[in-house]
Amino acid sequence: MTLRLGDIAPDFSQESTEGTIHFHDWAAGQWVVLFSHPADFTPVCTTELGYTAKLKDELARRNAKALAVSVDTLDSHGRWVADIEETQSVTLNFPILADPDRKVATLYDMIHPNSLLNLTVRTVFVIDPDHKIRLTLTYPASTGRNFNEILRVLDSLQLTDHHKVATPANWQDGDDVVIVPSLTDTEEIQRRFPKGYRALRPYLRLTPQPNK
Repeated sequence: MTLRLGDIAPDFSQESTEGTIHFHDWAAGQWVVLFSHPADFTPVCTTELGYTAKLKDELARRNAKALAVSVDTLDSHGRWVADIEETQSVTLNFPILADPDRKVATLYDMIHPNSLLNLTVRTVFVIDPDHKIRLTLTYPASTGRNFNEILRVLDSLQLTDHHKVATPANWQDGDDVVIVPSLTDTEEIQRRFPKGYRALRPYLRLTPQPNK
């Protein structure tokens, strides 16, 4: 099953380190960062899970929470969590799905045989409160994920969902944004963007971030 942006993220029920997860119910109107790991006790993933635990407040500020998945068993996860907490100096504060039957991995097309045989590749899904997939990122096993980019995308998605803007290259929260080309009514532009804008081209109009 190939999942594309805008698709409804598949629902599932699966055991986790924090009990049974009924995914759509568990999401409960929040944004979800769902990210997969090839297996337990892998070095790069150990650092990623530790770093994600440190981001709990940043995610909560964005009405978001994390959910990890690995193809190993719940018993294995428990031993791995102890390693993560000791080596990364954190307390793990989000669930890790146990997926030994590959159910979640298959639903989310996380098995790429040419890369990792029957193990999950390292994919990130950002899923909105309506259960729609808004971002996918797939990393090679050797490269740790950039969680600052994941937070940046959450900021961009939440901004552009509520204002008729897009975010330019390398945008960070607080930078100027782009007025969408489809907005052409002058009075509406003035009403929506009272701080004014700079038109570099008719289709490229920069304005201060409207929610700042």
